[in-house]
Amino acid sequence: MSEIQPLDQLRAAISDLPAPIYLRVKQGIISQIRSGNWLAHQRVPSETELVNALNVSRMTINRALRELTGEGWLVRMQGVGTFVAEQKGHTAMLEVGSIAEEITARGHHYRNQVVTLEQVKADEKLAHAFSVNVGEPLFYSQLVHYDNDMAVQLETRYVNPALAPDYLQQDFRLETPHHYLNKVAPLTSGEHIVEAVLADETQQGLLEVTANQPCLLIQRRTWHHSQVVTVARLLYPGSRYQLVGSFTGQ
Repeated sequence: MSEIQPLDQLRAAISDLPAPIYLRVKQGIISQIRSGNWLAHQRVPSETELVNALNVSRMTINRALRELTGEGWLVRMQGVGTFVAEQKGHTAMLEVGSIAEEITARGHHYRNQVVTLEQVKADEKLAHAFSVNVGEPLFYSQLVHYDNDMAVQLETRYVNPALAPDYLQQDFRLETPHHYLNKVAPLTSGEHIVEAVLADETQQGLLEVTANQPCLLIQRRTWHHSQVVTVARLLYPGSRYQLVGSFTGQ
């Protein structure tokens, strides 16, 4: 297994990204993998080498490598090193737009159903995602979006109360969470994970799909400057919806 050298291209890749530093490191490494500069099975530089080359803290590098490993971009072998993983197919989705605007732009009728709108406490996973303490309050919403009265998206969203304090007071039948959040805390950066899944029993009922019908899941986290605004899961019935071309917005 060959080693990746040098680090000049990675330094250039992260220099101008408008995001928190650990996310810039992540996005920079992903860009090197996607471009073919970092090939599958090559050993990536050590934490110490990355700290020295990029002039960032070891904690930042550790978090970036840990999350990249969890997301399948890297493989870490105890006592051996960290390597570029064999990559599966990816769909480029840098930005995702308002589903309400997409539907109405096609001349179709849009509506949504608000299933849940409440305050919850951050568990360990959410606390990590928002960089808050376990037990701190978050806002939670769940909506079903319809295209001509056919369910096309189940939106499950957690929101940072510090950035959208009036979130629970909104009537999301009149203005979607996407539109509201873009007004009060405009998106400045984000990250996505896209995968094919099967809906659980509750999701099947809300989306009116069968147990064996494949769905497309987008997991998204967005920032307003250095603060996480929202963590969302967007579930689409695969037979009813396609993501094609470029999308804009949060």
